[in-house]
Amino acid sequence: MRDVAVISFAQAKNQRRVADLNEVEMLMPVTGQVLDQVGMTIDDIGFTCSGSSDYLAGVGFSFVSTLDGVGPWPPIQESHVEMDGAFALYEAWVKIQLGEIDTALVYCYSKSSPGDLPMVLTRQLDPYTVAPLWPDTVSLAALQARALIDAGRTTEPEMAEVAARSRRSALDNPNAQLAWDRPAGDLLTEDYHVAPLRKHDCAPITDGAAAVVLAAGDAARRRVERPAWIRGIDHRIEPMALGLRDLTVSASTRLAGEKAGVADGPVDVAELHAPFTHQELILREALGLVDHQNVNPSGGALSANPMLAAGLIRIGEVATRISSGEADRGVAHATSGPCLQQNLVCVLEGES
Repeated sequence: MRDVAVISFAQAKNQRRVADLNEVEMLMPVTGQVLDQVGMTIDDIGFTCSGSSDYLAGVGFSFVSTLDGVGPWPPIQESHVEMDGAFALYEAWVKIQLGEIDTALVYCYSKSSPGDLPMVLTRQLDPYTVAPLWPDTVSLAALQARALIDAGRTTEPEMAEVAARSRRSALDNPNAQLAWDRPAGDLLTEDYHVAPLRKHDCAPITDGAAAVVLAAGDAARRRVERPAWIRGIDHRIEPMALGLRDLTVSASTRLAGEKAGVADGPVDVAELHAPFTHQELILREALGLVDHQNVNPSGGALSANPMLAAGLIRIGEVATRISSGEADRGVAHATSGPCLQQNLVCVLEGES
């Protein structure tokens, strides 16, 4: 296996609504910044892979137009996934492993604000038996939270503690959308949004974009002093039918974590893509991070949740802390689909 590292990461400032820019205009400063950080241009990139969704853009093959944001002429090697940018990173990592290239640019973006996001995401559901019922994402998450509470696996005060800690951590994140310092007890006085979830239990709707640069071996060492090496990466998927899986656990995250080697060493920092408070608790248990303190120091998805970018941001946040020397080893997680259906786990380390 080739050594591959994240050598650069950039993201747009997460906002509830970006009304004055289209996707290309929102993306271009991010791709420019991620290349400038390591003194590269698109000519230095061997492969480009993006993550976005035509459902959010409302235009077929919308990702083709956003290639203008990176400059695809003369023609470049590029690909696209209709998923979070974390899964685009996985494709780029595989491409580098094949030995065809040494560098890759991965970017992702979305404008979730123009439509009704919880209803748009019903298109992820089984098209025959579930999607026609139009159960929105918040209602499905509430179903999962209720199952977790009824099983005695968590409580509403524990969920409120997750929200309070995440939003408090976000105060140190200049790109966060929501950040405040309120005691968990005060949060429990709020009305339910969809019981047992209150609004603080749910990630905000966010417009945003992110990008990373990957490089192999010496190509990484030439560009940065301390690359964030990807020591393990794996992703797994669970059945589409919600009734075929136990919603109180995340078997796919547990398996992906085992294959990626989460337990093979100490974890200094973890960034978990949990759009709902109870999901962080499920993910922490699945990855063996139950007593871990440094989870989502960026504020996580609860502070900003740009669809199709929040997972890649988790990888970028961990990589940034490793490259700065703040951490030696970290775990990043990305999810897609209802109730943690698809999960990717990435283990990153500094130079050993």
